[in-house]
Amino acid sequence: MKLISALLMLISVTVFVLPAAAQNDTLAPELEVFRPFLNKVWRGELQAQQQGKTSIDYSLWQRALNGQAIKVVHSVNNGEYGGESIIFWDKSKKSLAYYYFTTAGFYTHGTMQYDATSGKLTAEEKVENNANGITMVRSTSVLKEQQLLTSSEYLQKGQWVKGHAATYTESKDGKVVFQ
Repeated sequence: MKLISALLMLISVTVFVLPAAAQNDTLAPELEVFRPFLNKVWRGELQAQQQGKTSIDYSLWQRALNGQAIKVVHSVNNGEYGGESIIFWDKSKKSLAYYYFTTAGFYTHGTMQYDATSGKLTAEEKVENNANGITMVRSTSVLKEQQLLTSSEYLQKGQWVKGHAATYTESKDGKVVFQ
């Protein structure tokens, strides 16, 4: 009788618990491109518009909303600035879409297109409530397995200006910090 009880317990665990555990890392198919970046802290040296000024950005990428979104939190210079993004597949637009909220009080929303051949992600976003007159951002990111290369430009007071550029690599000891 004890053997039968033990076998039934083992079968129950196998049938009910293991499938649930296996599903914990599922992603919407359109988000699979981001899988190599998940659950890691990434360090980037931001080369800004100001000559010679470098800032350090740490970001953490995580699966969110049962795999229907990617959540990215980041902080620059130990919390001097930071933000949180939610990336998801917008079915009506048939595009990757995102919202980005910042510690500076502005937010953005936009869409991204991924080219699997080049590994390039192009994004365009509308900026809301920016104190510096930035109303749009265009960016390009190249996704490689061990690094992420980014560059951007801003529409500021009606003129496109060079934004930041960075190369991100995995950081074993970096942390996202908010003040």
